[in-house]
Amino acid sequence: MSNPLPRIACIGTEYRENSHVDVILTKFLEGCDWKDDNHGFSFRFEPQVDIASIYLAQFPERDLGRGMAKKHSVPMFDTLEGALTLGTGSLAVDGVILVGEHGDYPYDEKGRHLYPRREFFEETVRVFEKSGRVVPVYSDKHLSYSWENAQWMYDKARELRIPFLAGSSLPLGWRIPELELPLGVQMEEAVVIAYGPIEAYGYHAVETLQCMTERRKGGETGVAAVQCLSGDAVWQAADEGRWSNNLFEAALARSETNKDGDVRENATDLHVFLVDYADGLRASIFLLNGHRSDFSFSARIKGQTDPVATLFWLQSGKPYVHFAKLDAAIQQLFLTGQPPYPVERTLLSTGVIAAVMDSHFEGGKEVATPELSVCYSL
Repeated sequence: MSNPLPRIACIGTEYRENSHVDVILTKFLEGCDWKDDNHGFSFRFEPQVDIASIYLAQFPERDLGRGMAKKHSVPMFDTLEGALTLGTGSLAVDGVILVGEHGDYPYDEKGRHLYPRREFFEETVRVFEKSGRVVPVYSDKHLSYSWENAQWMYDKARELRIPFLAGSSLPLGWRIPELELPLGVQMEEAVVIAYGPIEAYGYHAVETLQCMTERRKGGETGVAAVQCLSGDAVWQAADEGRWSNNLFEAALARSETNKDGDVRENATDLHVFLVDYADGLRASIFLLNGHRSDFSFSARIKGQTDPVATLFWLQSGKPYVHFAKLDAAIQQLFLTGQPPYPVERTLLSTGVIAAVMDSHFEGGKEVATPELSVCYSL
């Protein structure tokens, strides 16, 4: 007799078309088999776990949750605890997916979206502590809107020895051309060019940077300072030589969505995050809204004349197959009990975007980040 599939609880803010609960959970319910003829990419995700329960905090007008739960005979619960215990009063699942993205949640004065990610995790931990055991947990995107919440979540996971994975699909996207930097690479400067809102997509851009810079010689030792410049201040900093124009152009050239014309005229809503790593590495992350709508990376490597550069390719429409690659990583966590990549990447990226939001709120002031002494290696 075959072993039963691991039972997974999915906790989310809302389940509507194209929400993160949809693009993550639906593939666990129905699988995904996809091929792109333009690039020659293909990917097949076959669920090897059983979605045992669903808890949703909100039900928008276009809710899919009730219908999908009924279609796939998955019980829905009115509380997070109920979804984790299956109504038994004690932990009854083998893994937990936490998706605190989308839904009707307020913004604070800094422009941070106050999603209940720590609250979801904290309620999960309470069930673990009450039950006397833990199971692997995946938390979508950055850990929280605040560094304090993120640090608490990380420390609690370490204290209880919870196998913990977090982050977005960006590091798992296809790279055009293929680029996997060797461990121990001597990186001298890096650039990411992206688009979108400062926090929601800026986090994606930070994570794009971090999944590459973490491979440098000496491993990751943290970030010393962060600054966010906006509007005309971006081009003023460019003219002052705050970053390598050669790297900027190399990353820009990898885009598939650049508009014709001068980037300085096209990018009407623009920002740059200046990231100073503790070991001296400098990095610049650009959001060029109005000029492009994809993510690319470039870096100067010691001893090489030309920059390395690549596009992080994501599918722009359904089924958003890059989320199937994320699901494969989440499934690996549940099947092995080991995160396929370190949660410290997400912790540090969360701290960087939190500092970006502080800097932006303070009019572009440089923010020292001694708390971001996050050290790890692959």
